[in-house]
Amino acid sequence: MTAFLTKRRQGPVPSQLAAIMLAVCIVLLAGCANNKPLTTGSVATHTKPVADMNVMELSAAAARFGEAYEKNPQDRNTGLAYASILRMTGRDEQALAVMQQVAIHHPEDREVLAAYGKAQAAVGQFDMALKSIRRAQTPDRPDWKLISAEGAVLDQLERRDEARQLYRKALDLAPNEPSVLSNIGMSYLLTGDLKIAEQNLRKASGMPGADSRVRQNLALVVGLQGRFAEAETIARAELPKEQADANINYLRSLLAEDNTWAELAADDRDTAIAEN
Repeated sequence: MTAFLTKRRQGPVPSQLAAIMLAVCIVLLAGCANNKPLTTGSVATHTKPVADMNVMELSAAAARFGEAYEKNPQDRNTGLAYASILRMTGRDEQALAVMQQVAIHHPEDREVLAAYGKAQAAVGQFDMALKSIRRAQTPDRPDWKLISAEGAVLDQLERRDEARQLYRKALDLAPNEPSVLSNIGMSYLLTGDLKIAEQNLRKASGMPGADSRVRQNLALVVGLQGRFAEAETIARAELPKEQADANINYLRSLLAEDNTWAELAADDRDTAIAEN
């Protein structure tokens, strides 16, 4: 789980924002990813979406697709699948290198350009990512996934208004799409508006097609507001124990810094008293 630590009703802390901006980008762009099963002509079909794989399954899939990619680095589907798995396992530089090769051989392919842009954004090449994503878009047949991905990159450039306008445009094309609602939630997380972030993430998590990443983002926002027990319940609801433990321990470490947990909990109590 990636986190942005801030106190409720206050803006972002600049030093923390600089440190975690790239990590949050990974979450934002992951929300735009197509969570369909991996299939290629050279590797046996995988019926389980990447986002739903546990650590061991991802490692095994990375090995299989890595071998297939090594045999034929020009194969479009193998390259896309391999880069997707690499990004899910945190190997962003390698994923970018794979997508560079795929893009060279498929320079006009919209899906390839989109994946290339996301790989660029994941390593902080935001301006180049915007160019790749915008090249993939066609005005006469706009793709909501690309619109949302562009918004996610703009969020990393702190161009919030532009990003949120794009998210609204994406929702016009794909009403109640959970990945777009999740990106909106994470956008507000970046500015410290945790209540608005939670509203969007709760709506996203309740929509058909919402995957584990959306609910983990919700757990993050709930935890950052001081409702840690609720956050832990959300985080543990569907993940394997080792992944849930890692997420919870990371959130605990953040909330333990400078008595942040106590401050957030007190803030919640003060707000509840004021509202009653």
